[in-house]
Amino acid sequence: MAEIIDGKKVSEHIRAEIAQGVEKLKGETDITPGLAAVLVGEDPASEIYVRNKRKACANAGMYSEEHKLPAKTTEQELLNLVDRLNNDPNIHGILVQLPLPDHIDETKVLRAVSPLKDVDGFHPYNVGLLVEGNPRFISCTPHGIIKMLEFYNIDITGKEAVIVGRSNIVGKPVSMLLLHRHATVTIGHSRTKPLDEVTKRADILVAAIGRANFITGDMVKEGAVVIDVGINRNEEGKLTGDVDFEAVSKKASYITPVPGGVGPMTISMLLWNTLESAKASSK
Repeated sequence: MAEIIDGKKVSEHIRAEIAQGVEKLKGETDITPGLAAVLVGEDPASEIYVRNKRKACANAGMYSEEHKLPAKTTEQELLNLVDRLNNDPNIHGILVQLPLPDHIDETKVLRAVSPLKDVDGFHPYNVGLLVEGNPRFISCTPHGIIKMLEFYNIDITGKEAVIVGRSNIVGKPVSMLLLHRHATVTIGHSRTKPLDEVTKRADILVAAIGRANFITGDMVKEGAVVIDVGINRNEEGKLTGDVDFEAVSKKASYITPVPGGVGPMTISMLLWNTLESAKASSK
C-alpha cells in the first residue's frame, strides 16, 4: 500500500519557512512583501481561491490587495490596472485570476504583467528562463510538486517520469523541472497511443489531464510515485482527482490524495514567489 504524500503537512512546513523569511526581510530592509490579486467577474471558485490567498498572506506577515472588478470591465480598464500595479513599489507579485470574461484577451493581459512581478510564472520571459534552467519564478503547482518530492526524499535523478497532460500551467513546466533534475521525461496526452504503455514505464507519474479517475490501476507500474494534480467532481458531486486512488494506491510506493495533496501547495508556492520577488527588489 502506498505511503500518502501529505500536501497539507508539506505546505505548513513551507509556510513556516516563508513567514521566517518575511520577518527577516522586514528586519533587514523594512520591505513587506506585497501581493495584488485581480478578480474580474463573479466566479465563485475564483473568489474562494482569492480569499484563501489573502488569508495565507496575512498568516505569513505579507501585505495583500484584492481588486474585484465587475464582469463588464473592459480589456483596457484591466490593462490600466495591471500597469498601475506594475509601477506600485508596495506590490511585488501580481496575480490575475483566471478565467477572465470572454471579451478580454487572457494572453494579452498575462503578458502585460511585469516579468519581475509575474509570481504565477506565466509570462513568456519567465517561461523561457525556466526552459533555460535559470528560472526567476516557477509556476506554482509544478513547483509545489517538486517540493513535495523533495520533502519525502524521493530521488528524481535517472528516473523515468511520465506526465499525462501538456498544459502551460502544469504539464509543460513540471516536465522541465523534472528534466533539470536529471529525469528522463515523457509527456503523454490525448493523442498518445497507446497511453497505458507509456504510463506503465513511469517511476514518477504526474496526472494532470482533468478527467476524473482517468489513471487506473492497470496503467501504473508496481512501486511508482504517483502525483495527482486533477480536481474534478464525480457524478455524486464528490471531489476526486485524475487517478483512481483506491486501485492505484495498492500498486504505488507514494501517492498524493485529492483533496489534501497538490492543492495546498499551490498557494504556498505563490507566497514563496512573492517573497523572492520582494527580496530581489531590495537589491
